[in-house]
This record gives sequence, C-alpha cells and structure tokens, in this order.
Amino acid sequence: MVGILIALLAGLLMSVQGVFNTRVMDSSNMWATNSWVHLTAFAASLSIWFFASRENLLSVFNVSNKLYLFGGVIGAFITFTVIKSISSLGPANATMLILLAQLVISCLIESFGLFGIEKMCFEWSKLIGVVLMIAGIVVFNKL
Repeated sequence: MVGILIALLAGLLMSVQGVFNTRVMDSSNMWATNSWVHLTAFAASLSIWFFASRENLLSVFNVSNKLYLFGGVIGAFITFTVIKSISSLGPANATMLILLAQLVISCLIESFGLFGIEKMCFEWSKLIGVVLMIAGIVVFNKL
C-alpha cells in the first residue's frame, strides 16, 4: 500500500513539476531552465542527505556498472523532453504519451531483464493493458 501511495505522489509531483518547468522556460530558455531545475534538485538532495543520513556520499561510485552513474544525464534530457512536450501538446496530452512510453519501455526492461532487473515472463494481459491505454488516449482526445 505504501508503494502505491508513493507512486501516486510521484505522478502528482511529476505533473506539477512539468508545468512549473514549462512556465520557467517561458521567461528564460530551455537550457537555463534545465540547469536551474537540476541545480535546485542537487541543493535539495544535498540538504536532505546532510540532515537525514550523512552516509558516505561517494558510495554511489561503488555501483557495479558505471554506466548507471549517467542517470543524471538522462534526467537532463527527461526535463528537456517533458518541457518541450508540455509546451507543444499541453500537460494532459503530454503526460498520457509520456506514461505510455514509460509503460512500454518498463515492460520491455522487465521482459528482457535489462539493467540488472529480474527477468519477468511476457504476459498477454500486459499487452492488452498497453492497448487499452492507447485506446484511452484516443478516447480522451476524441471526446
């Protein structure tokens, strides 16, 4: 139950953040906005680390596959693509397509056991769920 609530909170925060970032870009430019977003995220994360855990900050470099250390680079491109999609499609349409892409890619990651994730068997119900999500997007945009 806690995981469900946290996932719902993540969705809420991502939607609000996307709109906030798009509004900041209206008065600035893409890469200044992206830099500000990640600078403030860094400051918030460092502050929380300082007050909450104080575990070894450099332990992130102990990760087995150093490729995973580039998650922040991906984060910069996530911010870029979210801002661009919201500014051209609006928050609702952009979010639907972003969630569809997340669902499809996450299912592929699980199905093939990529990036150290436990491999899960393909289930037709997952494919049906994706098709229903696409149908929901079509219905949402037609009604």
